Amino acid sequence: MLAYLETMESPAGPITFAVDEAGQLLRLSFLDGNYPRTIEQELRDEGYILVEDERRTAHVRVQLDEYNAGTRLTFDLPLALVGAEWQQTVWNALLTIPFGETWSYGEIARAVGEPGSARAVGRANGTNRIPLVIPCHRVIGADGTLTGFGGGLHLKVRLLEHERR
Repeated sequence: MLAYLETMESPAGPITFAVDEAGQLLRLSFLDGNYPRTIEQELRDEGYILVEDERRTAHVRVQLDEYNAGTRLTFDLPLALVGAEWQQTVWNALLTIPFGETWSYGEIARAVGEPGSARAVGRANGTNRIPLVIPCHRVIGADGTLTGFGGGLHLKVRLLEHERR
């Protein structure tokens, strides 16, 4: 299996992303993030051979550049969503949070028809491997505070500030 990698700038600093041979977005990672492992390590452990090929990643780069410029409010990319049914349900709900808005974990739980499952939403949110495109940065605590973001709250702040401009 091949994974095609590219690194570029974003409003939260440099990011690396990978697509599979079908062009589906596999991963996105912030280089300024507080991750225990790199995207390259994770993909190699899953059996991918890593290749750089800007032709293969161009469709993602174009949409990320448009997001960076403030001209793209939603992404229309093929996504490789690998996870349990519940995780995928939550990730699909995250895709409905409008640009520049935030929803609480409880609001997402209600949106997926499982009121009272805010903590389970939080766990699924934390396993999102495609942040920014699947906008887990738009999820906040019930009291409006910024909570959890895999790469660190500093990145969440940068992304939300970018979207509010």
